[in-house]
Amino acid sequence: MIVVIIAGGSGSRLWPLSTPDYPKHLLRINDDENSLLQNTYARVKQLAEQVYVVSEAGHIDHVKEQLSELPDSAFIVEPGRRGTANCIILALAVIQKNHSSDEPVAFVHADHFIRDESGFAYSFGVATAVSGQEQKIVLVGVEPDHPSTGFGYIKKAEMVSNQTLAYKVESFKEKPDFQTAKHYLATGKYLWNCGYFVGSINVFQNAMQAHAADLYENYKQLVEATDDNITDTYLGLENMAIDYALIEKVPDLLVVPASFDWMDLGSFADIAKAGGGDEKGNLTSGTVELEEVTNSLVNNTDDKPVAVIGLDNVVVVNTPDGILVARKDMAQKVGDVSKRFNKS
Repeated sequence: MIVVIIAGGSGSRLWPLSTPDYPKHLLRINDDENSLLQNTYARVKQLAEQVYVVSEAGHIDHVKEQLSELPDSAFIVEPGRRGTANCIILALAVIQKNHSSDEPVAFVHADHFIRDESGFAYSFGVATAVSGQEQKIVLVGVEPDHPSTGFGYIKKAEMVSNQTLAYKVESFKEKPDFQTAKHYLATGKYLWNCGYFVGSINVFQNAMQAHAADLYENYKQLVEATDDNITDTYLGLENMAIDYALIEKVPDLLVVPASFDWMDLGSFADIAKAGGGDEKGNLTSGTVELEEVTNSLVNNTDDKPVAVIGLDNVVVVNTPDGILVARKDMAQKVGDVSKRFNKS
């Protein structure tokens, strides 16, 4: 089995901890000794004979430094950001040149927070076996534990068989409003779409040829590209997301419900939830002093100490790249603000 770790991202949603040059997957969350990327690699190397990492040229040096045990040949460098669809077909083009077209390939993301490594390995083992048996792309979807409006959903149809734990995919749903999300949760028929999927080169090629002709043409260009023209070839591709370019066009997808915990860590509120906090609900890192503070996250990576007094439900982040002060329940707005800084 081959695993491809997608290590991209703009670094906007966790600014100023993360930046375009040092995005989220490179961070050590809540004083963990390893970064999200390093923890992802630790999970996938349990189930894969070969691991590749796709990352953008702007931060590939940091990625290589964090995964120093991997050889240079394991790193696939995007010359620029062209969306997840082109990132994935670039990886498939490299794999086609170096491996059997029947070997299963699993795509995972570097910036997800998962604690249950054995459950993760089990779920992808099931997805890999089902993909091989059925010769179809198999997704791994997460059982929702609350009515989230921040994720897309996969609606399950009937089971493929009682032995496989896999379901046919009935449809995909965009990020819903709260009442719709409550309905999805209540039915038990929906999974969060976290962007995990498995298939061999042959399976992906057949799916692209049948349902995504433009993406298949891009794929052929990348397969035929040489070292001299790969950069120009890649930068000439239109920015596309894999969900819209391929996955949601394929009518016979399968999905395996995940047997592991999962968080996307899309905001500082998510980081606070993952860390748990102390008896007052506070989570701190660095040189920090609190007085009469509750339900807050305070992170200081700068030399200057940070003191917070008499506040509830706040996020305070101090780094050499910037200072953030926000209500914790509005932390999802950070990405919008950080993008305005990058435009100035």
